[in-house]
Amino acid sequence: MGSDEHIHYSHRLPWLRAFVLGATDGLVSVAALMLGVGGGSESLTTLRLAGIAAWIAGALSMAVGEYISVASQRDTEMADVEKERQQQAKGPVARARELKELTEIYISRGLTPDLAHQVAVQLTEKDVIRAHARDELGIDLDEMANPMQAACVSALAFTAGALIPLLGGAFISDARIRLGAVAVAATLGLLAFGLLGSVLGGAKPIIGSIRVLVGGCLAMGITFGVGHVLGAEPGAL
Repeated sequence: MGSDEHIHYSHRLPWLRAFVLGATDGLVSVAALMLGVGGGSESLTTLRLAGIAAWIAGALSMAVGEYISVASQRDTEMADVEKERQQQAKGPVARARELKELTEIYISRGLTPDLAHQVAVQLTEKDVIRAHARDELGIDLDEMANPMQAACVSALAFTAGALIPLLGGAFISDARIRLGAVAVAATLGLLAFGLLGSVLGGAKPIIGSIRVLVGGCLAMGITFGVGHVLGAEPGAL
């Protein structure tokens, strides 16, 4: 890459958002549940089961949710593209109307009417559906999301975050040290994910790290407090 070229961070946002959100969700969900269970019980077996269950359930939930979301979006986009094909198939009058719409779009973007018409004609002759999909509908046919790929990325990202507190405290016999290890591992993980997201996204690292850390610690602290209170009360549900 030449010295006069620069990086466009916005191109990374879709996959970056999915990874950082999934990993942070996995870390916070599993760590919070482990701290909540650990706050009310000193059983290592119970803590392990809670952490593993939270990991598996969370990863599957993220995968299913992401698959449904991306598949629904893709179906909607393909339906819009199909409508455009139907319009083009209606005959010369309909095609002329669609060409005028495309020309007006380019005029609104700053081209002169004559140049806008020339661009619209050339793009229409090359690939009319692709031109209308991109410039009229905002759909890039070459960059449409893959539902299965998105689901796998979400599940893997959740797993990457979930394993941090799980491995950090699931093999320590002493209850106090175990909870401390989970808290420390989760805190370091939150800082790392916040820093990673900020650096890859071109944002300020400190602000991104603090934002993720505060939100995660708040969730873990509240869950631990609830578990401690319920575990300390005789007969509490």
